[in-house]
Amino acid sequence: MEGNSKPLVDQPWKSLLHLFKLPLFLLLIAAEAYITIKRWQPMFQLLPVLCILIYLAIQHYLSRPLPVYLLDFSCLRPPRHHRIPTSAFLEHATLHNYFDKDSLEFMSKIITLSGQGEETYLPTPLHYFPPKTGLRDSIGEAHSLFFPVIDDLFSKTRVTPRDVDVLIVNCSGFCPSPSLSSIIVNRYAMRDDIKSFNLSGMGCSAGAIGIDVARTLLRKRENSYAVIVSTEILSTGWYAGKDKRKLLLNCLFRMGCSAVMLTNKREEKSSSKYRLVKLLRTQRAFDDKAYRSAIREEDSEGITGFTLERGLLQVAADTLRDNVFGLGLSVLPLREKIVYGFHMLLLASKLFKKGDQYVPDFSSAIQHYCLPASGKAVVREIGKGLKMRKEEMEASLMTFQRFGNQSSSSMWYQMAYMEAKGKVKEGDRVCQLAMGSGPKCNSVVWESLRDSSLDEAKKGPWFDCIGRYPLNDD
Repeated sequence: MEGNSKPLVDQPWKSLLHLFKLPLFLLLIAAEAYITIKRWQPMFQLLPVLCILIYLAIQHYLSRPLPVYLLDFSCLRPPRHHRIPTSAFLEHATLHNYFDKDSLEFMSKIITLSGQGEETYLPTPLHYFPPKTGLRDSIGEAHSLFFPVIDDLFSKTRVTPRDVDVLIVNCSGFCPSPSLSSIIVNRYAMRDDIKSFNLSGMGCSAGAIGIDVARTLLRKRENSYAVIVSTEILSTGWYAGKDKRKLLLNCLFRMGCSAVMLTNKREEKSSSKYRLVKLLRTQRAFDDKAYRSAIREEDSEGITGFTLERGLLQVAADTLRDNVFGLGLSVLPLREKIVYGFHMLLLASKLFKKGDQYVPDFSSAIQHYCLPASGKAVVREIGKGLKMRKEEMEASLMTFQRFGNQSSSSMWYQMAYMEAKGKVKEGDRVCQLAMGSGPKCNSVVWESLRDSSLDEAKKGPWFDCIGRYPLNDD
């Protein structure tokens, strides 16, 4: 695989079928006419029809979309010297002369009520006084996030960097030139024909968007591997002002990075963990109020930060509702679809009030969930809206408690939690719900191809703490 271009899915057999389609049909029509004129037995008249059916069957077989398998994934476990307990965070914030007393009290309250634990991590630039937010520091932060997790992924999958055909990097707030994807291509001396992409500004939903981009490319190029790297560079997003709407990101977002290996090689099915079943993307950027509910902008003093408006939760609920409706129509059993559709008709005809909206029973189609890890209250509100059991919210709540909000990589830490607990069994379906600025809501459904082993706990981000969880925090 030393730099040779991959053939498209339209392989010679498929091309030949397409080339001879018209001549073949003309030949069959002529044969049918000849058989009719000669008044052969009726059984001979079925031969052209049989040939057409065989042709259509072969064409259908060759036109099937290539499967997308999740070979494995890795999550960064930051070094312990990056740990930032709440007391240390507030002490550091106090030493910065740009936070007033009101801002400090607000951040303390947010962290305390959010459900975040004492072992989250911040990158090296944010441990300095004052924080280092220059270009060189942010690129250094990117290196510390990317390389350990990508090295681990290649080690797990035994795929070499030159085997990779597609590389996608998700990072919402930092987009240097050369791009972050180019940094990775350069570091690992990847092939000159690799398809690399750098997605920015997509927020916490970028992880699922990266999967969608990879899926599209894998369905066009057979025998390929795709790597999706998801992270957030926190040093560029640090807000040094007094606008409370912009202080939330300082409090909730923490260090994290994930790398995922996808493939469409059918022979890799036995080595893969999951198969991609469904991916659905929805957004409400067309609505002005929704569009401005989460936006990066300057405050009254000219300091740039990310604003989260008060109406964000309602916008998120509307965006989530649209996505879940589409997801339900795709993955629910027929009986549940009929009941769901019937209630939606009643709601549209105003026979039901909006508060009486029917919530389908997703447990018949999905066994595990990764939810937006934006805080204890948000996770529980989503769980309440979808009528989830406490166990179904466990991975999200515990991930936020242990690691904080890690933006687009958070859903993979939740997946790692479920695997480390041995919860995922062969045939189970896992739904990853990702919500981000825009606003956008994306859902990805995976089917497990094997039982998760407890050995996963020894090599993932939970390797030395999984036994402590779940915590009893009511």
